[in-house]
Amino acid sequence: MKAGEIDKRWQVVNADGETLGRLATRVAGLLMGKHKPDYSPHLDMGDFVIVVNAEKVRITGNKMQDKKYYRHTGYMGGLKTTTLGMMMERQPGRVIEAAVRGMLPRNRLGRHVYRHLKVYAGPDHPHAAQVNASRKREAAAAARSSEK
Repeated sequence: MKAGEIDKRWQVVNADGETLGRLATRVAGLLMGKHKPDYSPHLDMGDFVIVVNAEKVRITGNKMQDKKYYRHTGYMGGLKTTTLGMMMERQPGRVIEAAVRGMLPRNRLGRHVYRHLKVYAGPDHPHAAQVNASRKREAAAAARSSEK
C-alpha cells in the first residue's frame, strides 16, 4: 500500500462520561488505524481524531488525589509534580493527551501519529470544515460502491 492510497478521515470523539483509560484506548486505535481492514503497523494508516468535552471525562477511584504527573525543568532538583485533580482544573485536554501518548508506539511513527490528535475542553472545535469534507467523501464513496 502506498501513502497516496491511504484514506484519512476526521473522527470526532465525545469524552462526556467516558472513562479516561477506555477513551484513550479507543482514540489510540483510531490514530494508528487499527479499525481499518487494511491496517499495517509500519504505515500511518490512522485518522485525524478530535476529542471534545475533555473536561467531562470520568475518573474512577481516588486518582484525582493519588495519580501524579511528573516533569523536569532541566535544572538540578527540578522535578515538578502535579496531581490529576490539578491538571483537570487547569488543562483538562493535557490529561487525555498524556493518556493517549502513553498508548502509542515509542518511535518515529508514534510521534508522527500523535500530531493528528486534537483535544478541546469544551464542545466546540475549529475543525468543522474537515469533518464535513470527510463525511461527504464517505457518502460519495458509498454511493459509488452501491452503483457497481
